[in-house]
Amino acid sequence: MALTSMRPATLSRRALNRAFLARQLLLERVPSSAHAVVEHLAGLQAQDPQAPYVGLWTRMRDFDAEELSTLLLERSAVRLALQRSTVHLVTAEDCRLLRPTLRPGIERAVGPRVWRQLEGVDPAELEATGRAWLDERPRSSAELSRLLAGRWPGLDVSLLVVALRAAVPLVQLPPRGLWGRSGQPVFATAETWLSGPMAPAPDPELLVRRYLAAFGPASVADVQTWSGLTRLRQTLDGLREELLVFTDENGTELLDVPDAPRPDPDTPAPVRFLAEFDNAVLSHADRSRIISDENRRRLMTRNAVIPGTVLVDGFVRGVWRKEKKGRGAARLVVTPYAALGAREREEVEREGAALLAFLAPGADEVLIEAAGDA
Repeated sequence: MALTSMRPATLSRRALNRAFLARQLLLERVPSSAHAVVEHLAGLQAQDPQAPYVGLWTRMRDFDAEELSTLLLERSAVRLALQRSTVHLVTAEDCRLLRPTLRPGIERAVGPRVWRQLEGVDPAELEATGRAWLDERPRSSAELSRLLAGRWPGLDVSLLVVALRAAVPLVQLPPRGLWGRSGQPVFATAETWLSGPMAPAPDPELLVRRYLAAFGPASVADVQTWSGLTRLRQTLDGLREELLVFTDENGTELLDVPDAPRPDPDTPAPVRFLAEFDNAVLSHADRSRIISDENRRRLMTRNAVIPGTVLVDGFVRGVWRKEKKGRGAARLVVTPYAALGAREREEVEREGAALLAFLAPGADEVLIEAAGDA
C-alpha cells in the first residue's frame, strides 16, 4: 500500500520547528566530523567566508576550526556558487553531484536582462573560452575581468563575469575561506581543482531527497526556494510512493522522507547562535517554522545582508554581532527583538560567551541590548 493513501496528518508550527531543528543539528550538538555535517546539510551558505565556521560550531560538539580549513586545503570541500547562485561550502562529492542539477537555477539567476546587455556573446563560446583560460592556471577576478574585456570589448565586464560563473563551476581557492585568513577570490574550474568530472547528468530526485532529509517536511515551493530550481512538482510526484505526506496548519501539503526525525513538539530547544546567511533562515518559502513574519521583515531589510541570528526556544528572537573593542579586544552584542525572560537571558549570555570564546579566544563580554533596537 502506498504511504500516501492515508489521510495526511497535520503538523503544527511547533512540530515543524522541532523536526527542522533536529535535522539542522540544532537540538543537540553532534559528535560528527565537519565533512559529515557539511554533507548532511547539503552545504552551508558561505557568502561570508567565515560564516560556515560559526555554522559548524553551533551544530558540532568540540568543533575545531582547523578541521574545516584542512578540508579546503585538501580539496575535500570547496566554495562555489550553487543553490540560488549563492556561494556555498560543500563537500567535493556534493560539488560533483549537485552542481549539474542546480545549473539551471544558476543560469536563471543571470536572466534574459543580462543576456540582452551581452548582445553578440555566444554562451557556448563564453563557456569554452573561460574554461580554456582557467585550464592554463587559476585566475583572479581581476585577471578574468581583463581577459573578458579583451575578448568582448565594450560590454559590461561585471555581467560577463556573472555569465561565466553560471556557465562554468568556479571554485574559490584557498587561502580564501580558511579560518583566520583571507585573500581575494582566485578561481579554478571544479573539474580541474577536484581532478575529475561533474556527475554525467542532473539528478533532481537525489536533490529532493537530500533537501527533505536536512530541511523537511517541506512543500514543493520550499524545495524550489532553497534550490533556485522551478518545475519540481513532477519530481516530487514521482517520489510519492516513497514519501510521507503531511499538511501544515494552513493546509499546505508537506512531503517528507520516512526515516527523518520528527520529535515531540514539546522537546526542549536550547539557545543557538546562527551564522550570517545561515541556511536555516533562508531555505523555505514559508519560514514561519523558524521565524515569525514580523521578525522576518526586520531581518530581511538589511541591504541584502542577513546578520547572525539567535534562536530562543527554537525560533529567531534577535540578532548578534561581534564588535572590536580597542586593541585586540572584542565583545558579542545581542539585540533581541522582544524582551527576554530571566532564564532565557541567562542562557543567551552563556551560549554567547561560548561563541565569543570561539571567535576571539580570551574575550568574554556579552552585551544584551534593549529589546527592539535591531
